[in-house]
Amino acid sequence: MDGNMEPGDGGSSATPTEEMNAAGNLMDFLDEPFPDVGTYEDFHTIDWLREKSRDTDRHRKITSKSKESFWELIKSLLDAWSGWVVMLLIGLLSGTLAGVIDLAVDWMTDLKEGVCLTAFYYSHEQCCWTSNETTFDDRDKCPQWQKWAELMTGHAEGAGAYVLNYFLYVLWALLFSFLAVSLVRVFAPYACGSGIPEIKTILSGFIIRGYLGKWTLLIKTVTLVLAVSSGLSLGKEGPLVHVACCCGNLFCSLFSKYSKNEGKRREVLSAAAAAGVSVAFGAPIGGVLFSLEEVSYYFPLKTLWRSFFAALVAAFTLRSINPFGNSRLVLFYVEYHTPWYMAELVPFILLGVFGGLWGALFIRANIAWCRRRKTTLLGKYPVLEVIAVTGLTAVLAFPNPYTRRSTSELISELFNDCGALESSQLCDYINNPNMSRPVDDIPDRPAGPGVYNALWQLALALVFKIVITIFTFGMKIPSGLFIPSMAVGAIAGRIMGIAVEQMAYHHHDWIIFRNWCRPGADCVTPGLYAMVGAAACLGGVTRMTVSLVVIMFELTGGLEYIVPLMAAAVTSKWVADAFGKEGIYESHIQLNGYPYLDVRDEFTHRTLATDVMRPRRNDPPLAVLTQDSTTVEDVEALIKDTDYNGFPVVMSRESERLIGFVQRRDLTLAIKNARQKQDGVVSSSVVYFTEDAPQLPASDPQPLKLRRVLNLSPFTVTDHTPMETVVDIFRKLGLRQCLVTRSGRLLGIITKKDVLRHMAQMMNQDPESIMFN
Repeated sequence: MDGNMEPGDGGSSATPTEEMNAAGNLMDFLDEPFPDVGTYEDFHTIDWLREKSRDTDRHRKITSKSKESFWELIKSLLDAWSGWVVMLLIGLLSGTLAGVIDLAVDWMTDLKEGVCLTAFYYSHEQCCWTSNETTFDDRDKCPQWQKWAELMTGHAEGAGAYVLNYFLYVLWALLFSFLAVSLVRVFAPYACGSGIPEIKTILSGFIIRGYLGKWTLLIKTVTLVLAVSSGLSLGKEGPLVHVACCCGNLFCSLFSKYSKNEGKRREVLSAAAAAGVSVAFGAPIGGVLFSLEEVSYYFPLKTLWRSFFAALVAAFTLRSINPFGNSRLVLFYVEYHTPWYMAELVPFILLGVFGGLWGALFIRANIAWCRRRKTTLLGKYPVLEVIAVTGLTAVLAFPNPYTRRSTSELISELFNDCGALESSQLCDYINNPNMSRPVDDIPDRPAGPGVYNALWQLALALVFKIVITIFTFGMKIPSGLFIPSMAVGAIAGRIMGIAVEQMAYHHHDWIIFRNWCRPGADCVTPGLYAMVGAAACLGGVTRMTVSLVVIMFELTGGLEYIVPLMAAAVTSKWVADAFGKEGIYESHIQLNGYPYLDVRDEFTHRTLATDVMRPRRNDPPLAVLTQDSTTVEDVEALIKDTDYNGFPVVMSRESERLIGFVQRRDLTLAIKNARQKQDGVVSSSVVYFTEDAPQLPASDPQPLKLRRVLNLSPFTVTDHTPMETVVDIFRKLGLRQCLVTRSGRLLGIITKKDVLRHMAQMMNQDPESIMFN
């Protein structure tokens, strides 16, 4: 702690203007603010009320100055516009980074299988775009693109070529993941994971220095490309929120309005999170709702508009880069042409149940595995763990065409509707030879051998994805959870969609199909089931509802499918909530012991403030300062002997009447500064927290007046306040601590950590497990 100040710290001589005019005349040196007062230590919680009042004071000062001169008026206008400028910059940078990440992932994923001879930096698709020799049936094959075996041995087919391609696929995957984990480990340990649990914690007022720093931004961007390209079961969507928040933090440091006020900074970060989801899914409105529903703690109306603007700019920037070459913001954009029917709500709700069960299972298993990683030797070897999981994933993924390709491409194929021009195995239906209909409205047909073959491979892919994702999420590399969850749901949905389609074709005389599915009609769209399944599984894992449905329909452009999506999202939430209220992000917050008070938790126990406050019965008395009888030496000793974040100031130890509260950091800085700049301040100087210091004899040491660092309106409750109310106050006002009084006499103190410990105790958890380590 920086509270251990030695009496002789800093001896810079004071300038004549700062010297005392006379021995009795006391200089309140705090009339000029000194650096770092009002800032916070690492891993501490901010005081929202204090930040808000500081911003109000700053705003009042600027407004009153703006009437003095034209220059001040310009400055006040610049200050008012700075928020929009920051949003514009965040949108531009996060959109650009997302585009670069998409292009790089595309190229490096294909690099595992082969290389483009005309230009090695082209992905498979870009390579064959420029080719004149592609045929319609084999549109993926062109002489410019060669697989590794063909390039090295000259043979494209055969067992030897297959084994060589297999070996090189695994080798590239291991190389990419090894590079990713090494970079994270050496340069930016905070760049691992999805980042959303930590961002939720930071937005609730916790400080994790370096989590949103420049190094984290750079390393996360590079390693995200490597991790996704390695073929591991993870996505880039969650980490893109972290990347966007890093951009937000970077631009905050350019404007003192945000860099000096932690509360204002968090408003910018909320908007940055919206921009992150906007570029991850090409869903600007979904991004704003995601920030509001899932990550933000304090979300005023002004932040809503700014989030909307940041998300818009980010999506526009990504659209200009056009990383997928389809003029869309995402790889799996689809359009369906057939309506859905009421009877289909039954399979949709069943998919919701599946999503909820998978969500609950995944959270339980993943948290158990992560806890094991924390408590056993496994956690000491993160590089080996990543290598082992990547090796296993690559070896098992290569033989199955559905797991070999990137997960985004898999989801794209599962969402696709089978048109007349599709060459996918999933569209291998037996056509009726005398069918003459418009191309886009193909009737339901019996499944061919390709479809049954694809179903087997998809069933194996489903089991593989379910198991491997549990072990992948939480490793020491950037890893998102949106795409793997959607893949699990999309596979299950597509299998169910084909099953319903074939039932409707072969049994159209059944009572459930008779009303809406005539022979020769196009009744069932299996791609729609994949989309509903994806939404259900993502909802089961994250417990999002409104933002999830909006993201999904922005992804697919299908407004008429809102009802199936809502039905699946709500069902999956209900089913998953039956097994446990926390989503995956809240579970990881608990696992890591971040001091996060969830607004959605209900506190229903009948305890009082006196049961939670410290000191308890057998504890030593509360460490307090008196307003006019404590010496500098006493204060320094108190700071050295304790590690409290602040101290109540009372009239005297006998009366214990509360005057105010002073932060430990402010006190330390004030004494250090006074020793440097103010003559005559020694260890025996008396510290005054009163408005006027009494006249002292000339022989006495110079007193130190610290009224300006004292908070005269600390939040207080009485000892009989129900804890339900206290918890609500902490949540809604974002307090760090609250003092407990009776008839104006100080009895004790309740901090945010005391509240969290008490809530854990009431839920029969270990109260120490929730403390950040």
